[in-house]
Amino acid sequence: MRPAVSPIAISLGDPAGIGPELIVRAWSQREEHGLAPFLVVGGYGVLVRAASKLGIECPIRIVASITEAADTFAQAIPVFGTLDAETLPGNPDADGARLALASLQGAARLALGGKAGAMATAPIAKSHLAKVGFNHPGQTEFLADICGLDDQDAVMMLSGPQLRTVPLTVHCALADVPGLITADLIVHRTRITIAALKRDFGIDDPRIAIAALNPHAGEDGKFGNEDQTIIAPAIETLQAEGHTVSGPHPADALFSPHKRSSYDAAICMYHDQALIPVKALDFDSGVNITLGLPIIRTSPDHGTAFDIAGKGVAHPGAMIAAIKMAGDCARTRMLSADSA
Repeated sequence: MRPAVSPIAISLGDPAGIGPELIVRAWSQREEHGLAPFLVVGGYGVLVRAASKLGIECPIRIVASITEAADTFAQAIPVFGTLDAETLPGNPDADGARLALASLQGAARLALGGKAGAMATAPIAKSHLAKVGFNHPGQTEFLADICGLDDQDAVMMLSGPQLRTVPLTVHCALADVPGLITADLIVHRTRITIAALKRDFGIDDPRIAIAALNPHAGEDGKFGNEDQTIIAPAIETLQAEGHTVSGPHPADALFSPHKRSSYDAAICMYHDQALIPVKALDFDSGVNITLGLPIIRTSPDHGTAFDIAGKGVAHPGAMIAAIKMAGDCARTRMLSADSA
């Protein structure tokens, strides 16, 4: 029997985006997908309007405690707190951004305080949040800060049924990537990835493939020397520590079916090198999970999609996958702690 976890705290995301309707759809399919109980931080009216727009019979109830949320989940979506906004789908505004930020902060506090078993974040619009005081590049960096960690200690992993990837560098210009890659950074983030795969995914000896930066892994320096002078020494360090790490692998072949079966996660050198294959293979079930935190945080691997918000066409697969992964990782972490 799987151990029970405390409800997952879900941040609403931007109420003008597709997040609210995805949450409603996820709750309506909770039994089909075996989702752990969850609660939403704020946005009662937003969720009521989303359910009405979708034509889904979905009771929404404001709750005052985590215990009440767990007891309510089978009959209704529990909403923790009374924060709300009149924001309409497809029309982002300052009130909606303030609600999105408050919901994110509230969900993080519940998870960090041990009241929620994990947190899952619906999509935000960083440009809109910046206008109401959000001064982080993204939710990953925000969570590192609220957990008292350096940005380098919070590692983004994209996870789908067919592939897991970790971008070594994230939101920066492609021209800046070679100067940002260091052997120390590769070693540091790979260690975090390995520890998380053990603790949260139950993989005893994670196999890590490290992608090359240049075509053909530089071809002995003909196309750049970073693979030989930076990436290869980092791999040697990790191997000397006893980790199952290989590379640098030319990225053009790393994501083929044959190669994917040989590793549990791939460390990639830049954003698109990591995200393109996951989105190509698992777009409707891809999850962004933040590794290295004292809490579990997942998110669907897509944005707010303001252009289709409220039209009832947004696919809930990635949101459902994010909630399910949050619950599964929370259970695995509990088992890991119990056996330690």
